[in-house]
Amino acid sequence: MSFIELAIPGVQGLTPYQPGKPITELERELGIRDIVKLASNENPLGPSPRALEIIQREAKELGRYPDGNGFALKKALADKFNVGLEQVTLGNGSNDILELLARAFVSPENEVVFSDHAFAVYPIVTQAVGAIARITPAKDWGYDLGAVSKAINDKTRLILIANPNNPTGTWLQSGELESFIASVPKHVLVVVDEAYYEIAAAPCLDIKGYATVLPLIDRYPNLVVTRTFSKAYGLAGLRMGYSISHSEVADVLNRVRQPFNTNSLALAAAEIALTDEKHLQKSCQLVCDGMQYMTNMFDEMGLDYIPSAGNFISVNVKQNGRDLFNKLLREGVIVRPVDNYGMPEFLRITIGTENENSRFIQVLKKVF
Repeated sequence: MSFIELAIPGVQGLTPYQPGKPITELERELGIRDIVKLASNENPLGPSPRALEIIQREAKELGRYPDGNGFALKKALADKFNVGLEQVTLGNGSNDILELLARAFVSPENEVVFSDHAFAVYPIVTQAVGAIARITPAKDWGYDLGAVSKAINDKTRLILIANPNNPTGTWLQSGELESFIASVPKHVLVVVDEAYYEIAAAPCLDIKGYATVLPLIDRYPNLVVTRTFSKAYGLAGLRMGYSISHSEVADVLNRVRQPFNTNSLALAAAEIALTDEKHLQKSCQLVCDGMQYMTNMFDEMGLDYIPSAGNFISVNVKQNGRDLFNKLLREGVIVRPVDNYGMPEFLRITIGTENENSRFIQVLKKVF
């Protein structure tokens, strides 16, 4: 018996999501120590010190189930963004929210629209529910909203837009995005994935024309905004994400959301992290400084790169990116090949600490 054949058709053809290579895996494979990982867009400063303190306190209560409704964190988010408590949905990372949206609103007869070079989870959640993915051509490595508009039809249920986009770092102008949302039929949910919002909005990065679409929620009931605590807030290991939407959309998501889909440590840490503006600013400044260093070095080396509004940058290495990735691995530096995104000559580099960035550049020059 082939158990693959027992799986539903959409799942049969899926390839598991490939995360950035863990440090421990490279240590096992090559026996290397002193490894630098710049592959998964993590915050190298880690969580807020205040979040770490609350994690230690909450750890004493791990014998108890968490608050299944996440009331305290939902209230903190609702108060911060001036929305109703009933508009907030919590997830095990924002990927969890994307999966809930697909499971709740998309059937095999429906279509999901997103761009070429968009986040790898979008085709996964689409195929998992057996729906059709309409992948539109990119424009300057980012979303072409005109092409997305042309792809919408009566079968469309979700449009997934990453702003900024991963892995390219491109962003959409706020006015252009609002005009697009206003033009979308009401039966189609527009999901704007703002996983890198806090970084893109940082004054030091000076991203021209970028703005969150969160204030548009009241005007467009079919708009959903997703965010995460994994990036700027440094809580990737705890997996905490959320969405803000019309209350009826949130109600539907909560009908398919698993009980206790977020854990007690993540709930407590995220609530505290929201209040630590000093740590957030420090994290964003690290990205700004590191981004300037990286672009200066790429200019010096004659390498083209895509201007980025995230905590990462994709650079054209003018050769097979995966081959160069493997050479870097053997030197103890982990980055991200993006050939699976249709970018075979690019590598995506997370902005790390000053020492990590310098080490990457040093090794890149050595193996290039």
